[in-house]
Amino acid sequence: MLYPVATVGGFFTGLTWEYAVGIEHLFTLGLVGAFAGLGFAFVQFRRVLAFSDGGGTVAKIASAIRLGADTYLKRQYSAVIKFFIVVFVVLCALAFLPGLFGSDLALVNKFSPFAFVTGGFFTGLSGFIGMKVATAANARTAVAAQDGLDKALRVSFSSGTVMGFTVAGLGLLDVTMWFLLLRFVFAQDAQTIGESMVKFGLGVASMALFARVGGGIFTKAADVGADLVGKVESNIPEDDPRNPAVIADNVGDNVGDVAGMGADLYEAYAHALIATFALGVGVGYGYRSMLLPILIFAAGIIASMVGTFFVRTKERADQRTLLHSLHLGTFVSAGLITVFALPITLWVTGMADPGASAEMLVPGVTIEMADHAWGIYAAIVLGILTGILLGYFTERSTSEIYRPTRDLAHTTRTGTATVMIGGLSLGLRSVVGPIVTIVIAGLGAFYFSGGGTDFFAGLYGVGIAAVGMLSTLGVQLATDAFGPVADNAGGLAQMAHLDPEVRERTDALDSLGNTTAATGKGFSIGATAFSALALLVSYMILAQDHLGDTLDLAVTNPPVLMGVLLGTATAFYFGALTIAAVHRAAASVVIEVRRQFREITGLMEGTAEPDYARCVDLCTSSALKYMLSPALLAFLVPVGTGFLLGPAGVVGLLTGIICAGFALALFMMTSGGAWDNAKKYVEAGQLIAEDGTVLGKGTEEHKAAVIGDTVGDPFKDTAGPSFNILITLSASVALVFVGLATAFSVL
Repeated sequence: MLYPVATVGGFFTGLTWEYAVGIEHLFTLGLVGAFAGLGFAFVQFRRVLAFSDGGGTVAKIASAIRLGADTYLKRQYSAVIKFFIVVFVVLCALAFLPGLFGSDLALVNKFSPFAFVTGGFFTGLSGFIGMKVATAANARTAVAAQDGLDKALRVSFSSGTVMGFTVAGLGLLDVTMWFLLLRFVFAQDAQTIGESMVKFGLGVASMALFARVGGGIFTKAADVGADLVGKVESNIPEDDPRNPAVIADNVGDNVGDVAGMGADLYEAYAHALIATFALGVGVGYGYRSMLLPILIFAAGIIASMVGTFFVRTKERADQRTLLHSLHLGTFVSAGLITVFALPITLWVTGMADPGASAEMLVPGVTIEMADHAWGIYAAIVLGILTGILLGYFTERSTSEIYRPTRDLAHTTRTGTATVMIGGLSLGLRSVVGPIVTIVIAGLGAFYFSGGGTDFFAGLYGVGIAAVGMLSTLGVQLATDAFGPVADNAGGLAQMAHLDPEVRERTDALDSLGNTTAATGKGFSIGATAFSALALLVSYMILAQDHLGDTLDLAVTNPPVLMGVLLGTATAFYFGALTIAAVHRAAASVVIEVRRQFREITGLMEGTAEPDYARCVDLCTSSALKYMLSPALLAFLVPVGTGFLLGPAGVVGLLTGIICAGFALALFMMTSGGAWDNAKKYVEAGQLIAEDGTVLGKGTEEHKAAVIGDTVGDPFKDTAGPSFNILITLSASVALVFVGLATAFSVL
């Protein structure tokens, strides 16, 4: 069979490269990029396993941590599967039983139930793989730290690359696979594929929310419980084996900061793709608009691979040097994708595309993708630069090498209250820079891509900017995921009584990881801000298609304004639910640790073993119990608003959730990260009194810093990073159930 020929034109006029297959077949390059990323992840995994785990006590403790993490994920996934079965049945009923709810039309796209399942599966799988390699790497990092800082960094960073490239590879595989199925198995056209795939994020966002919130509750309950009773009340060191919560704390690093964070960034990656798909076909660009982000992501995987080889350091490097080492890897990757993106963009936009439409959504307005090729490329570059700037702003506010965190550490001299006030002020102030950056970059991407002549062409530029920002996710996530491994390695060094120098090296990497983790979270919420706009507009378009009329989206329209207020309240209540979950779970751990210290004879003397399993079980039960309410909120509020206020109200709702959620996420993640690194600044002995006395561990200043850190824990690792998933999950729910909102709304 002959297919339409994809011809290279535009910038390459005069070079008539032709293919004997249609442009749709070039999407198989996405599979090539996906398998390249997964192959690199496998190679890195084998590299990690090649290092020694030390055997003996270190390996034994690491095995206990691995068992606890495996047990938690098994119980979490068992609970989540039940939720997925219920939602799958509901989606099937809405998709395949028209007339069941009084409508002659299917209320849900017929592919959505199955995409819901695959999205959830790949999201969970990415987190599971990352956790498995992290629990294998923690002992190896501790042993490597005996030989030097650079070797420890290589082991922990290699484990991080497994997570990074697994997420990128599986995300690209999932979306590309669905495109090929819809095009070649179900023979759907470009418009239908774009409209269908924008609804496919429901499963991804659902699994990500359970992983991030559940893992966040687990890890922070254990962390807060261990620190408050161990450090503050009993004055014993962090990760002291006498502390009954110490194993649960180390398990939490893996299920929350690795598995949860991997699922979180998988969700951001997938939504950037599908949102751009929908906007591209909406403006009439056809298959080219979908092929471009696929190829950018595939090229980004290659650029990220190269960047990983530039991450090296020297012995006794300070935090500034360590940050420079990680920056080198990310900057090399960003530079390469900036170069790669130019020929890719000019090539794809100049193709002949049988799926393109001459007339856009606005009658009488026509636009050619090639006319805005350079503007689309500029939007991609803006996305890359925005990611770098967001990282800079986060580092500036959370790293101990900069003044804000150092000033926060110095407030410990005047007590806990000033530590809390200073951290809150720092977090509130930190919101301004990232938001201004997003606003400028979003406007630039919009107008560079043709927004001045066609609204939807400009929106495609905003979507492709998110693709540019996330294109080097492989190396970006690697710089984030190594931190929990280093943290675990430090705990192993403490519990196995390794040389104190080993703990010093792992603490240096752990402190670095706190900064890069905050950067990664800012990176994720920044990309969500771009993608959320695309999802919001996609909802508006689909709602208008269902209604056959234009929505009244004026702010003065009561459903819109009431929706904005409801969305703002939803974001705040979501934050309250997640923080309260940590509060209740941590309280149970505190009570249990106090009980064991009180009742187990010889525990404080080191002659008796604590009951580690009890604390692990408490954290597991609490996480599974309390993770459901935030998920239900994200599901029920968009559906309920659709019934009550109609599609216009849902647009207002999503607007409120996006604005409030974005600001709250930045505030919480930054203040929490600053409190954590201020504590580490004190623990490192860098806080000096006027008389030259070192105000370090065991001092009143240290206790004040620890309390600040415990307040910041649910901010930075539970509530804060969950807001971006709330945003995309709410939008995904609204998109999937848009038919219900238009068919049965009260207003």
